[in-house]
Amino acid sequence: MHHLRAQIDEAVSAICNQWPHRPTAGIILGTGSGELAKHITVQAIFDYKNIPHFPRATAMGHQGQLVCGTLAGVPVMAMEGRFHLYEGYSPQQVTLPVRMMQALGIEQLIISNASGGLNPKFSPGDIMIVEDHINLMWNNPLVGSNDDSWGPRFPDMCRPYDTKLIERALSIARSNHFVAHRGVYLGLTGPNYETRAEYRFLRQLGDSVGMSTVPEVLVAAHAGIRVLALSTVTNMCLPDKLSPTSGEDVISIAASVEPKLRAIVSGVLSQENLSAATESLSSAG
Repeated sequence: MHHLRAQIDEAVSAICNQWPHRPTAGIILGTGSGELAKHITVQAIFDYKNIPHFPRATAMGHQGQLVCGTLAGVPVMAMEGRFHLYEGYSPQQVTLPVRMMQALGIEQLIISNASGGLNPKFSPGDIMIVEDHINLMWNNPLVGSNDDSWGPRFPDMCRPYDTKLIERALSIARSNHFVAHRGVYLGLTGPNYETRAEYRFLRQLGDSVGMSTVPEVLVAAHAGIRVLALSTVTNMCLPDKLSPTSGEDVISIAASVEPKLRAIVSGVLSQENLSAATESLSSAG
């Protein structure tokens, strides 16, 4: 754990040397959603290879850079591309960026991902607001000695996804006239897509399935950071109507949904900014 803290301190120092600001929100952009970063008022961009101890993004559709600036008036740092267990990284490597964001002072974490729809009421191109998850990765970034300054030994997980942020996201989707469901996300290691039998089993447990997000949320919950997770349904995993899925298809569908994701992310940040300003005025009064 001491070794990990030293790595995080070095990463934080590299960021602060070029971007001496405190981000209010961290954003992790999943498969196909990197276009959202182009709407950030950029103050600094870091290639992952230039951040000490950062892994490299090898997954399809992941740019591999950290964009720092403002979005909807809120100071943010956005990861264009994340890391996965299936790339061969440890859970601690996958979640190192979240620890770095924690050290920099973020208050909320917005995560996007691409997932397969298990709920037959879903359709490709829909967005599911994650209200809970089931960890089927059989791994956990919190295993090992605990640093009490980062969080408690046994973090509570009764509400890892912030209920107020979920309601705001759903309200923004309704006001923009597009579909947004709420549901349970199942995190598997990958990198293969699942078999028909596995989809039948998984449907008994949740509404969508993917290969990310759970490790980052575990660390965010440990750190006491509010989380909003947005899952783009890129393909349907219905065992009796199953067709082959390719990474290219997933990226294509995910990219087409980016305007919806942007509307939710910008809207949530804007409302958070307004709420913070209102609270500040009330305190001053």
